[in-house]
Amino acid sequence: MISNSSERPPRARPLPPPTARSSVLEILLQCSEPGDFLEHRLERIPGLQTLSDGDRRLAQEIAFGVLRNRSALDHIVASRTDGRPQRPVLRGILQMGLYQLLFLDRVPDHAVVNEAVLLARQRGFSAQSGFVNAVLRGVAREKDACRKALYELQLKDPAVGWSHPEWLVQRWAGVLNKADLQRLLEWNNSAPSTCARVNRLRTTPHDLLARWKSEGVDAIPVQVDWADPDTVFALSRHPSLETLGSFREGGFYVQDPSTLMAVHLLDPQPGERILDLCSAPGGKTMAIAERLKNTGCIVAHDDHAGRLELVRENALRLGVTGIELQPNPELGGPEDRFDRVLVDAPCSNTGVLRRRLELRWRIQPQEIIRLAAEQLQLLHQAALRVRSGGVLVYSTCSLEPEENEQVVEAFLRDHPGWTESARRSLHPVRTPVDGAFAAKFLRPR
Repeated sequence: MISNSSERPPRARPLPPPTARSSVLEILLQCSEPGDFLEHRLERIPGLQTLSDGDRRLAQEIAFGVLRNRSALDHIVASRTDGRPQRPVLRGILQMGLYQLLFLDRVPDHAVVNEAVLLARQRGFSAQSGFVNAVLRGVAREKDACRKALYELQLKDPAVGWSHPEWLVQRWAGVLNKADLQRLLEWNNSAPSTCARVNRLRTTPHDLLARWKSEGVDAIPVQVDWADPDTVFALSRHPSLETLGSFREGGFYVQDPSTLMAVHLLDPQPGERILDLCSAPGGKTMAIAERLKNTGCIVAHDDHAGRLELVRENALRLGVTGIELQPNPELGGPEDRFDRVLVDAPCSNTGVLRRRLELRWRIQPQEIIRLAAEQLQLLHQAALRVRSGGVLVYSTCSLEPEENEQVVEAFLRDHPGWTESARRSLHPVRTPVDGAFAAKFLRPR
């Protein structure tokens, strides 16, 4: 069912100024072209970083909401224009207006329409401004009927109604009943909460909560059985995190609770030597370091040496020591063994689609098969680094069995004597966190 996003501007807030509207349009236009993922490009959008915090949040809310609901919004445009294709700029302007009319309820309809018309004129489409006005005013007049039609579309044609690729919806429909499929698609289209892990190397939960209160942060504890109590908090209201002293001083790390499950299975102990084979940007690495209490050693690898700089920056902010940063070409030989090895493998990311907004339109069926082969090869390499009697943990943020259970079974067939001591999956339909999978293997002595 259509629901209003939790990423809303405050009540009675006006539309963003022209620079913000243009920034939203630039986000949408860039997302229609090949390139880095949205989260890597936001800082390069003209004008976005110069906006006030409130206007920037509103601009991002509109852009993110359009990306989550792209197919549904295009369906509405097509139904009112006899299916005629629209130029990218006009398409983006219509998507922005429709999202505000149908998914947000705190901006007056006439303001939405007028601002869309003005933006069309500013972008050189004065001749088409009447067309933009007619489409959006028609939807505004029939808002309830449009919402009802979208709800029915979500039930009848969930791929279009929930804006997911058809092949992915059909794949999930093969393993989920209709109700669970609808819940998963709705989860993917919901705005993710911001969660923070307390960094006990710098502070305590009690002290951090007091600090947050003084900084205007509202925090709600998120209790999960794979993390200690008062480890993760959902930040329901907060200023820009980078402006907080508690952030700059390393009191917390932004992290979904699901990412801690693999660290829980790894169970690192103080004084041990750990290999994190796919470390960047370092969320699990930092959680491992906290479990080690800054004793022992963590060797952090990544295929992209440049991304290891993110691990370095996070370690410095969080007060983490004992990390050796090494790109894969510097990985030691088979004699270089570790007590525990974590392989947080590159994957399709289908468990985190609500965070990776463009991903659903990029991933293809053949990618899953290719990734599964790479994941198995990574596990083979990692197994050579585990000492006798040591631990190997494999994890993904994928929901697909080819990348999870089937990789595990293939690894066990190829490594006689190894045993699987634990396996767990988190699915948004069953647990209100991002999707994740992890398996723990023991090397024979």
